[in-house]
Amino acid sequence: MHRGFMSWWHARRRGDWCGTAAGCGTEGEFAASDAFGDHPGAGFGVRRPLRYLAYKLELDEAQVAELAKVLDELKIERAQAAVDDRRAVAGIADLIAADAVDHDALAAAAGSRVKTAERLTGAVVQALGRIHALLNPEQRKRLAYLLRSGALSV
Repeated sequence: MHRGFMSWWHARRRGDWCGTAAGCGTEGEFAASDAFGDHPGAGFGVRRPLRYLAYKLELDEAQVAELAKVLDELKIERAQAAVDDRRAVAGIADLIAADAVDHDALAAAAGSRVKTAERLTGAVVQALGRIHALLNPEQRKRLAYLLRSGALSV
């Protein structure tokens, strides 16, 4: 660790690494503001986006439970897409490392990335449809505002 970084690290561990003038307050205040998505561009995960959407859209318990299912399924689909993408990249790298270029195999490996992207797009569209169905009109307006403003990304 760089010696100039040590004083910051020690202060951070003590909990006094920045004052209220910096706008971050105490550790608990920072965690609370982060939990409700005060940082722009919060993507779809599960815990923070769920709490953020429940707070901003004023969801009831049944809506929160259904939204949790939707976001969990979307998270699983995104994780599978990431695995498929890494597998495709590894396949392309193996083909590039070979002595001769196999154009058909390269096209198949690149095509698998396109299929993964299409499957992920379909999952996002389906999730957005389910979210639309569980929200009332006022909540849909708020969600549309969050998407337009960039506070939430899909």
